[in-house]
Amino acid sequence: MNNLQSLQYFLPELIIIVISLSIIIFDLISLNKFINPLIVFGFFVISLLLYQLPVNGGFIFNEMLINDSFSYYFKLLIFISTFSILLISNYSKELDNEYSAEFKSLLLFALLGMFLMTNSVDLLMIYLSIELVSIPSYILAGILKNDKKSNEASLKYVIFGSFASGLMLFGLSWLYGIAGTTNIYEVYKAISLIDNPYMIYMSLMLILIGFGYKISMVPLHYWTPDVYEGSPTVVTAFFSVAPKAAGFAILIRVFHVLFTTDNTLQFTTYPMNNINWTMIVAVLSALTMSIGNLLALKQDNVKRMLAYSTISHVGFMLMAFVTTSVDGSVGIMFYLTMYMFMNLSAFFMVMHVENNFNIRNVEEWGGIGYKLPLLSVFMVLSLVSLAGLPPTSGFVGKVYLFRTLFATEQFYWLAVVAIINSVISLYYYFRIVKSMYFDESLIKQKETICIPVYSMIILFSAQNLLFYLYWSPLFIYIKSLL
Repeated sequence: MNNLQSLQYFLPELIIIVISLSIIIFDLISLNKFINPLIVFGFFVISLLLYQLPVNGGFIFNEMLINDSFSYYFKLLIFISTFSILLISNYSKELDNEYSAEFKSLLLFALLGMFLMTNSVDLLMIYLSIELVSIPSYILAGILKNDKKSNEASLKYVIFGSFASGLMLFGLSWLYGIAGTTNIYEVYKAISLIDNPYMIYMSLMLILIGFGYKISMVPLHYWTPDVYEGSPTVVTAFFSVAPKAAGFAILIRVFHVLFTTDNTLQFTTYPMNNINWTMIVAVLSALTMSIGNLLALKQDNVKRMLAYSTISHVGFMLMAFVTTSVDGSVGIMFYLTMYMFMNLSAFFMVMHVENNFNIRNVEEWGGIGYKLPLLSVFMVLSLVSLAGLPPTSGFVGKVYLFRTLFATEQFYWLAVVAIINSVISLYYYFRIVKSMYFDESLIKQKETICIPVYSMIILFSAQNLLFYLYWSPLFIYIKSLL
């Protein structure tokens, strides 16, 4: 499909570009009061376009992107999480109003990159879409110019990101050199004829570095705790969900197409002959969940603790990825939905506590349960869901991740590691609960009730119960997409 014909499938992305540029123009001509109404109206238009978007599985823009239901679902997750971040950012006391327009514009450019990550099927587009997410993210991490930790977070993010990006680009160029084309379906045809597995291993490992960095997979997780701690809490909330969803979308698509026997997302496949990369990823999955959980035990800063928590959840999702099955992909998509709600609600609560009491460490949360009785109940619900206990959606999500391993009769040892890690995670999640309800309160400030923040925390946290009781329709819908 040529460029002109493809535009009808690209309207949501075009609206994002228009909103981003309009925000910059409004800021330049001092019309900042119109920025929030513009964003709300723009996202309403995008939601209508996404709802009416024809999903036919066809290629667009000369086979550089694909318009399929797989990318469509990931776009919905990214859209909801980013819109919630844009709304909640208006009530963050960390962000300087002077840079509010730049913050929102950068977030929208990152949203555009994540949309492109979900449906890129061209090596060049894969690289460009990841960079379109990474570069605004570097700036967002350091948007507090006078905060040393924010500056440090941005610098570390840039250094690690540039290193991972360079290695990934080398891996992509290696594939182009082998195949002479940038379309991943054509690349698959070329590499499937190669007898030397070491050439494939080289490109596979280099590409895995780039994708692993984006999703915070061990050993490419080192940037995550420092960046999460140093960034404004609302930015940390964004980093913890939306880029992770986009990273898993591109990871699943590229590896299923390039490095499995049937190069498809719609059937249970197996690794390419003589290329046992699933064992490598299984080991990395075990390390990711274990290191994330074990290091979280030692953290006192709440955001840093949740950063290691994010790393451990990535390990759990990789557990389903190694099966290279449809059920594995469905399980990841299902779990990401649950994870979005429980993680964002927890970070929104952290932001509210910081706004009111300026506290950041676990022991300083003493008495929060009595100071903020309503929100604390929903915070506990989110933490229980993150731990994967019933009666929450986190439990249902983890059941489907484990079910994938047992259904495919693979990697039973990985399931044992995951069960042990689930038990370990209970300790640091309930450290926060213990502090909230059983530690002495040192808080003397009064809470300023912010209805929009209250509403977002309650709405997102309530999904932990909703999807525990009514998870089946969502799961059936996701399965119908593949």
